[in-house]
Amino acid sequence: MPRPAAPSSPASLAVLLAATLALGGCQLLKPDAKPADEAAAPPPPTDGSVTQTVNNVRLITAQTPAVRAYRKIGAAHIYKTYPKRIYKGKIPPLVYAVVVTETDIDSTGKVTGVYFSRTPSHAPEVSGKIAELIKDASPLPNPGKLGGHTYVDTWLWDKSGQFQLDSLTLGQRSR
Repeated sequence: MPRPAAPSSPASLAVLLAATLALGGCQLLKPDAKPADEAAAPPPPTDGSVTQTVNNVRLITAQTPAVRAYRKIGAAHIYKTYPKRIYKGKIPPLVYAVVVTETDIDSTGKVTGVYFSRTPSHAPEVSGKIAELIKDASPLPNPGKLGGHTYVDTWLWDKSGQFQLDSLTLGQRSR
């Protein structure tokens, strides 16, 4: 394979040097910077949750068919716990808030942590209310052989304070 020609002018040498510094990740110019493999690990959770973190990213349980089936069981438990809070019929087309929750449960169904992967910026109060509802509904049904895992569901929240869970929703009205 032929070897590339060396830069022939001072201008092309300057361009090459600038590109090398830019692509070389200016870590060399930051005396306090640590390489990624030496970066401090995030502190362990203090709320008793069993969720793992890698580079500050939560790892949730793979959503296998068994885990998806448990969603309906968990949702049914929440519906039984709050029968007057369930929106009856099809939900309006423009629901007030959509919130995606990641609920960590242990092998007995006890809620060990509630996290959100989607929250409404226009209705920040809804996430807190949902977290309270989930924690107050603990323990969820025993997951059996499935064991502790992350129960993921989407809450469709009406401005009346009533809700439906995506895993048991009756759908949305067209108008």
